Amino acid sequence: MSSFGQDIYLLAKRLFPICRSITGDGVRETLQIIKEIVPQLTIHEVPTGTQVFDWTVPKEWNVNDAFIESRSFIRVFDISSC
Repeated sequence: MSSFGQDIYLLAKRLFPICRSITGDGVRETLQIIKEIVPQLTIHEVPTGTQVFDWTVPKEWNVNDAFIESRSFIRVFDISSC
């Protein structure tokens, strides 16, 4: 594998386990990792409730516990695996 390929693989390996949605700590952590690679990246935070065109910035949330379970009570996804 080329050095570039190895770098991309290692980046994906760091980013994949981070739990993130449109807001929250996972997004911040992801952006900080990207900033290590692109130091000129400027990160802005926009307060909840701010109107942006036809959209309002939602409340921030972070998942602490969640799972998806089959009808036979087998967990097919658990946030702890995220």
